[in-house]
Amino acid sequence: MTNAAEMTANSPSESKLAKLQALFSRLWPSVLAYSAVLIVAVLFIKLPSAKDYVGPDNDDGMRLIEVRDFLAGQGWFDLMQYRLGVGGTLMHWSRLIDLPIAALIKFFGLFVAGERAEALALAVWPVSLVLPLMLAMAIAGRRIGGALAMHISLALSFLMIMTSGRFLPGAIDHHNAQMGLVAMMLAMLLDDKYRASSLAVAGFCAAVAIAVGAETTPAVASVCIIVATAWAWHGEIYAGAAKAFGLSIAVFVSIFFFGTVPPSQYSAVTCDNLSLGFYSLSAIGGGLLFVSAAFFSKASRRTRFVVLAAVGACIGVSALLIAPQCLRSPLSTLDPMLVELWLNTISEARSFVEMSRSEAYILGAFYATGFLGLAACIFRIIQRDRVEIHLILFFMLGVNLAIALVQVRGAAYSNMLSILPLALLIVDVRKVSNADSENIAAALCYILVVIASVPAAWAVGGDLIAMQANRAKGLVVDDSDPEAACKSREAIAPLTNLPPGMVVASYEMGVPILRFSAQHVLTAPYHRNPRGMLTELHIGLAKPKEAEAFMRGAGVATLAFCKDDISSQQLQRLKPDGLYAQLAKGNIPNYLQPYATASGVEYFLFKPVD
Repeated sequence: MTNAAEMTANSPSESKLAKLQALFSRLWPSVLAYSAVLIVAVLFIKLPSAKDYVGPDNDDGMRLIEVRDFLAGQGWFDLMQYRLGVGGTLMHWSRLIDLPIAALIKFFGLFVAGERAEALALAVWPVSLVLPLMLAMAIAGRRIGGALAMHISLALSFLMIMTSGRFLPGAIDHHNAQMGLVAMMLAMLLDDKYRASSLAVAGFCAAVAIAVGAETTPAVASVCIIVATAWAWHGEIYAGAAKAFGLSIAVFVSIFFFGTVPPSQYSAVTCDNLSLGFYSLSAIGGGLLFVSAAFFSKASRRTRFVVLAAVGACIGVSALLIAPQCLRSPLSTLDPMLVELWLNTISEARSFVEMSRSEAYILGAFYATGFLGLAACIFRIIQRDRVEIHLILFFMLGVNLAIALVQVRGAAYSNMLSILPLALLIVDVRKVSNADSENIAAALCYILVVIASVPAAWAVGGDLIAMQANRAKGLVVDDSDPEAACKSREAIAPLTNLPPGMVVASYEMGVPILRFSAQHVLTAPYHRNPRGMLTELHIGLAKPKEAEAFMRGAGVATLAFCKDDISSQQLQRLKPDGLYAQLAKGNIPNYLQPYATASGVEYFLFKPVD
């Protein structure tokens, strides 16, 4: 009787628990729950300590400037930044990112004015991208390993987003959107039922990724190769999926090309954004895949691979004829001076080799989970465990990890993609641990695998090692940012009292000057303004008399000098007799009239001596 009573008493709670478990084994409730908690946590933790509503990266500030110009009436097809460089600089970004940010600013402008509307929009946009990314990772996790793998993928994605800066309020550059697009493409590839709808979504995401920015071109190419190879291998059962992907990418990349590229630029080939080069190759490749799947899916596997080789040859010839310059890095034509004094100083543009020489202790945060994920894929393939899934994961992760080895900025993508094979590894190690609850070694292995799957854990470990090494050497590391004051609103304030004119300053000050004033700037850290960047470098390096000629030629009205600016300090070391070095010593040439000083920035009016 007692047992029966206890069973009766416990059944309602057990029933509720079972219902709760069933609810969160489903996709959407899980995604919404994780996303809601994550968004609240990001806003609660990050907003109170935020010093600015715009992200710290120059690209965040420049995106806001571009959106402001768009809202002020600059045309949809007009991406010229008229206040940057001599004669303006045609930017390589996409209105597809400007549009939702502008729409949010307009919406919030109905309730609050000015910068408050901007602040709300810039807080909402990055965190709103959490949901599609979490949805993609949940779909992928569920498709490769069921509900448990889905939850582990969501948990690891949660930690990744919380510990990175890509989705924080103010992060309005396009990299967060691109990460979501890459994740969704991979999730659609992992559909083991080869549904046409999944591959149509993958084609759409591929087209959007190409239109948004060229950084994800290797990832999109990887997806195209995977789809084409899967069709050649599977044949008729994959025909619908291949046709859907080919048609989708061809149609949508055409829509985005004609919808975002001005007619005057239809024949131009640029390699850092959507232009004739990437458009033609995407449309040709998609179209040929569609035709191949429509007419050769019932042919033998050997014939399909021959057809696929012919398609690849057509695309290769098209690339050589239409856009041969895009077969190398778009930065390969930079002036050597810009490579040495600008590109090589960008932290996220460093390679694995360069980082291993100077900051080896942080390598784990960028590369450890990627290599661990690759190892897990190789092990599964050797064991013949879900071979097709792991071949897809291996190829996508391998391509992105290779990019990260060349430029560390690619690590954001490889760390994200490594979540899926590592989620499956955690599932299996957990099973082993739970099967023998008294096995301490199995439990410890489970804990270590979980920790090793989180890039932030490697970052913390690297920081601890660096702290110990510095302490042993008696070094005190200063984590402050002395040049931050140079880029503050207070530092730029004196320029608001001057009529619009050309300001020469270090490239790090360019974006803040554009944002906080109506002035023109000679330079900002963008490769499409080589003339302005080179002119500023020559001004800083040249002897004062020679610098006057450079300033006269560029139409400079004002010079802004911050001795704490790192790039300016670099020029001072290179040329102790150069203009910047002389200004740092207090030696002011007679053609520069002191105007104001604010937050460590000295302003001089340029008065040419006849």
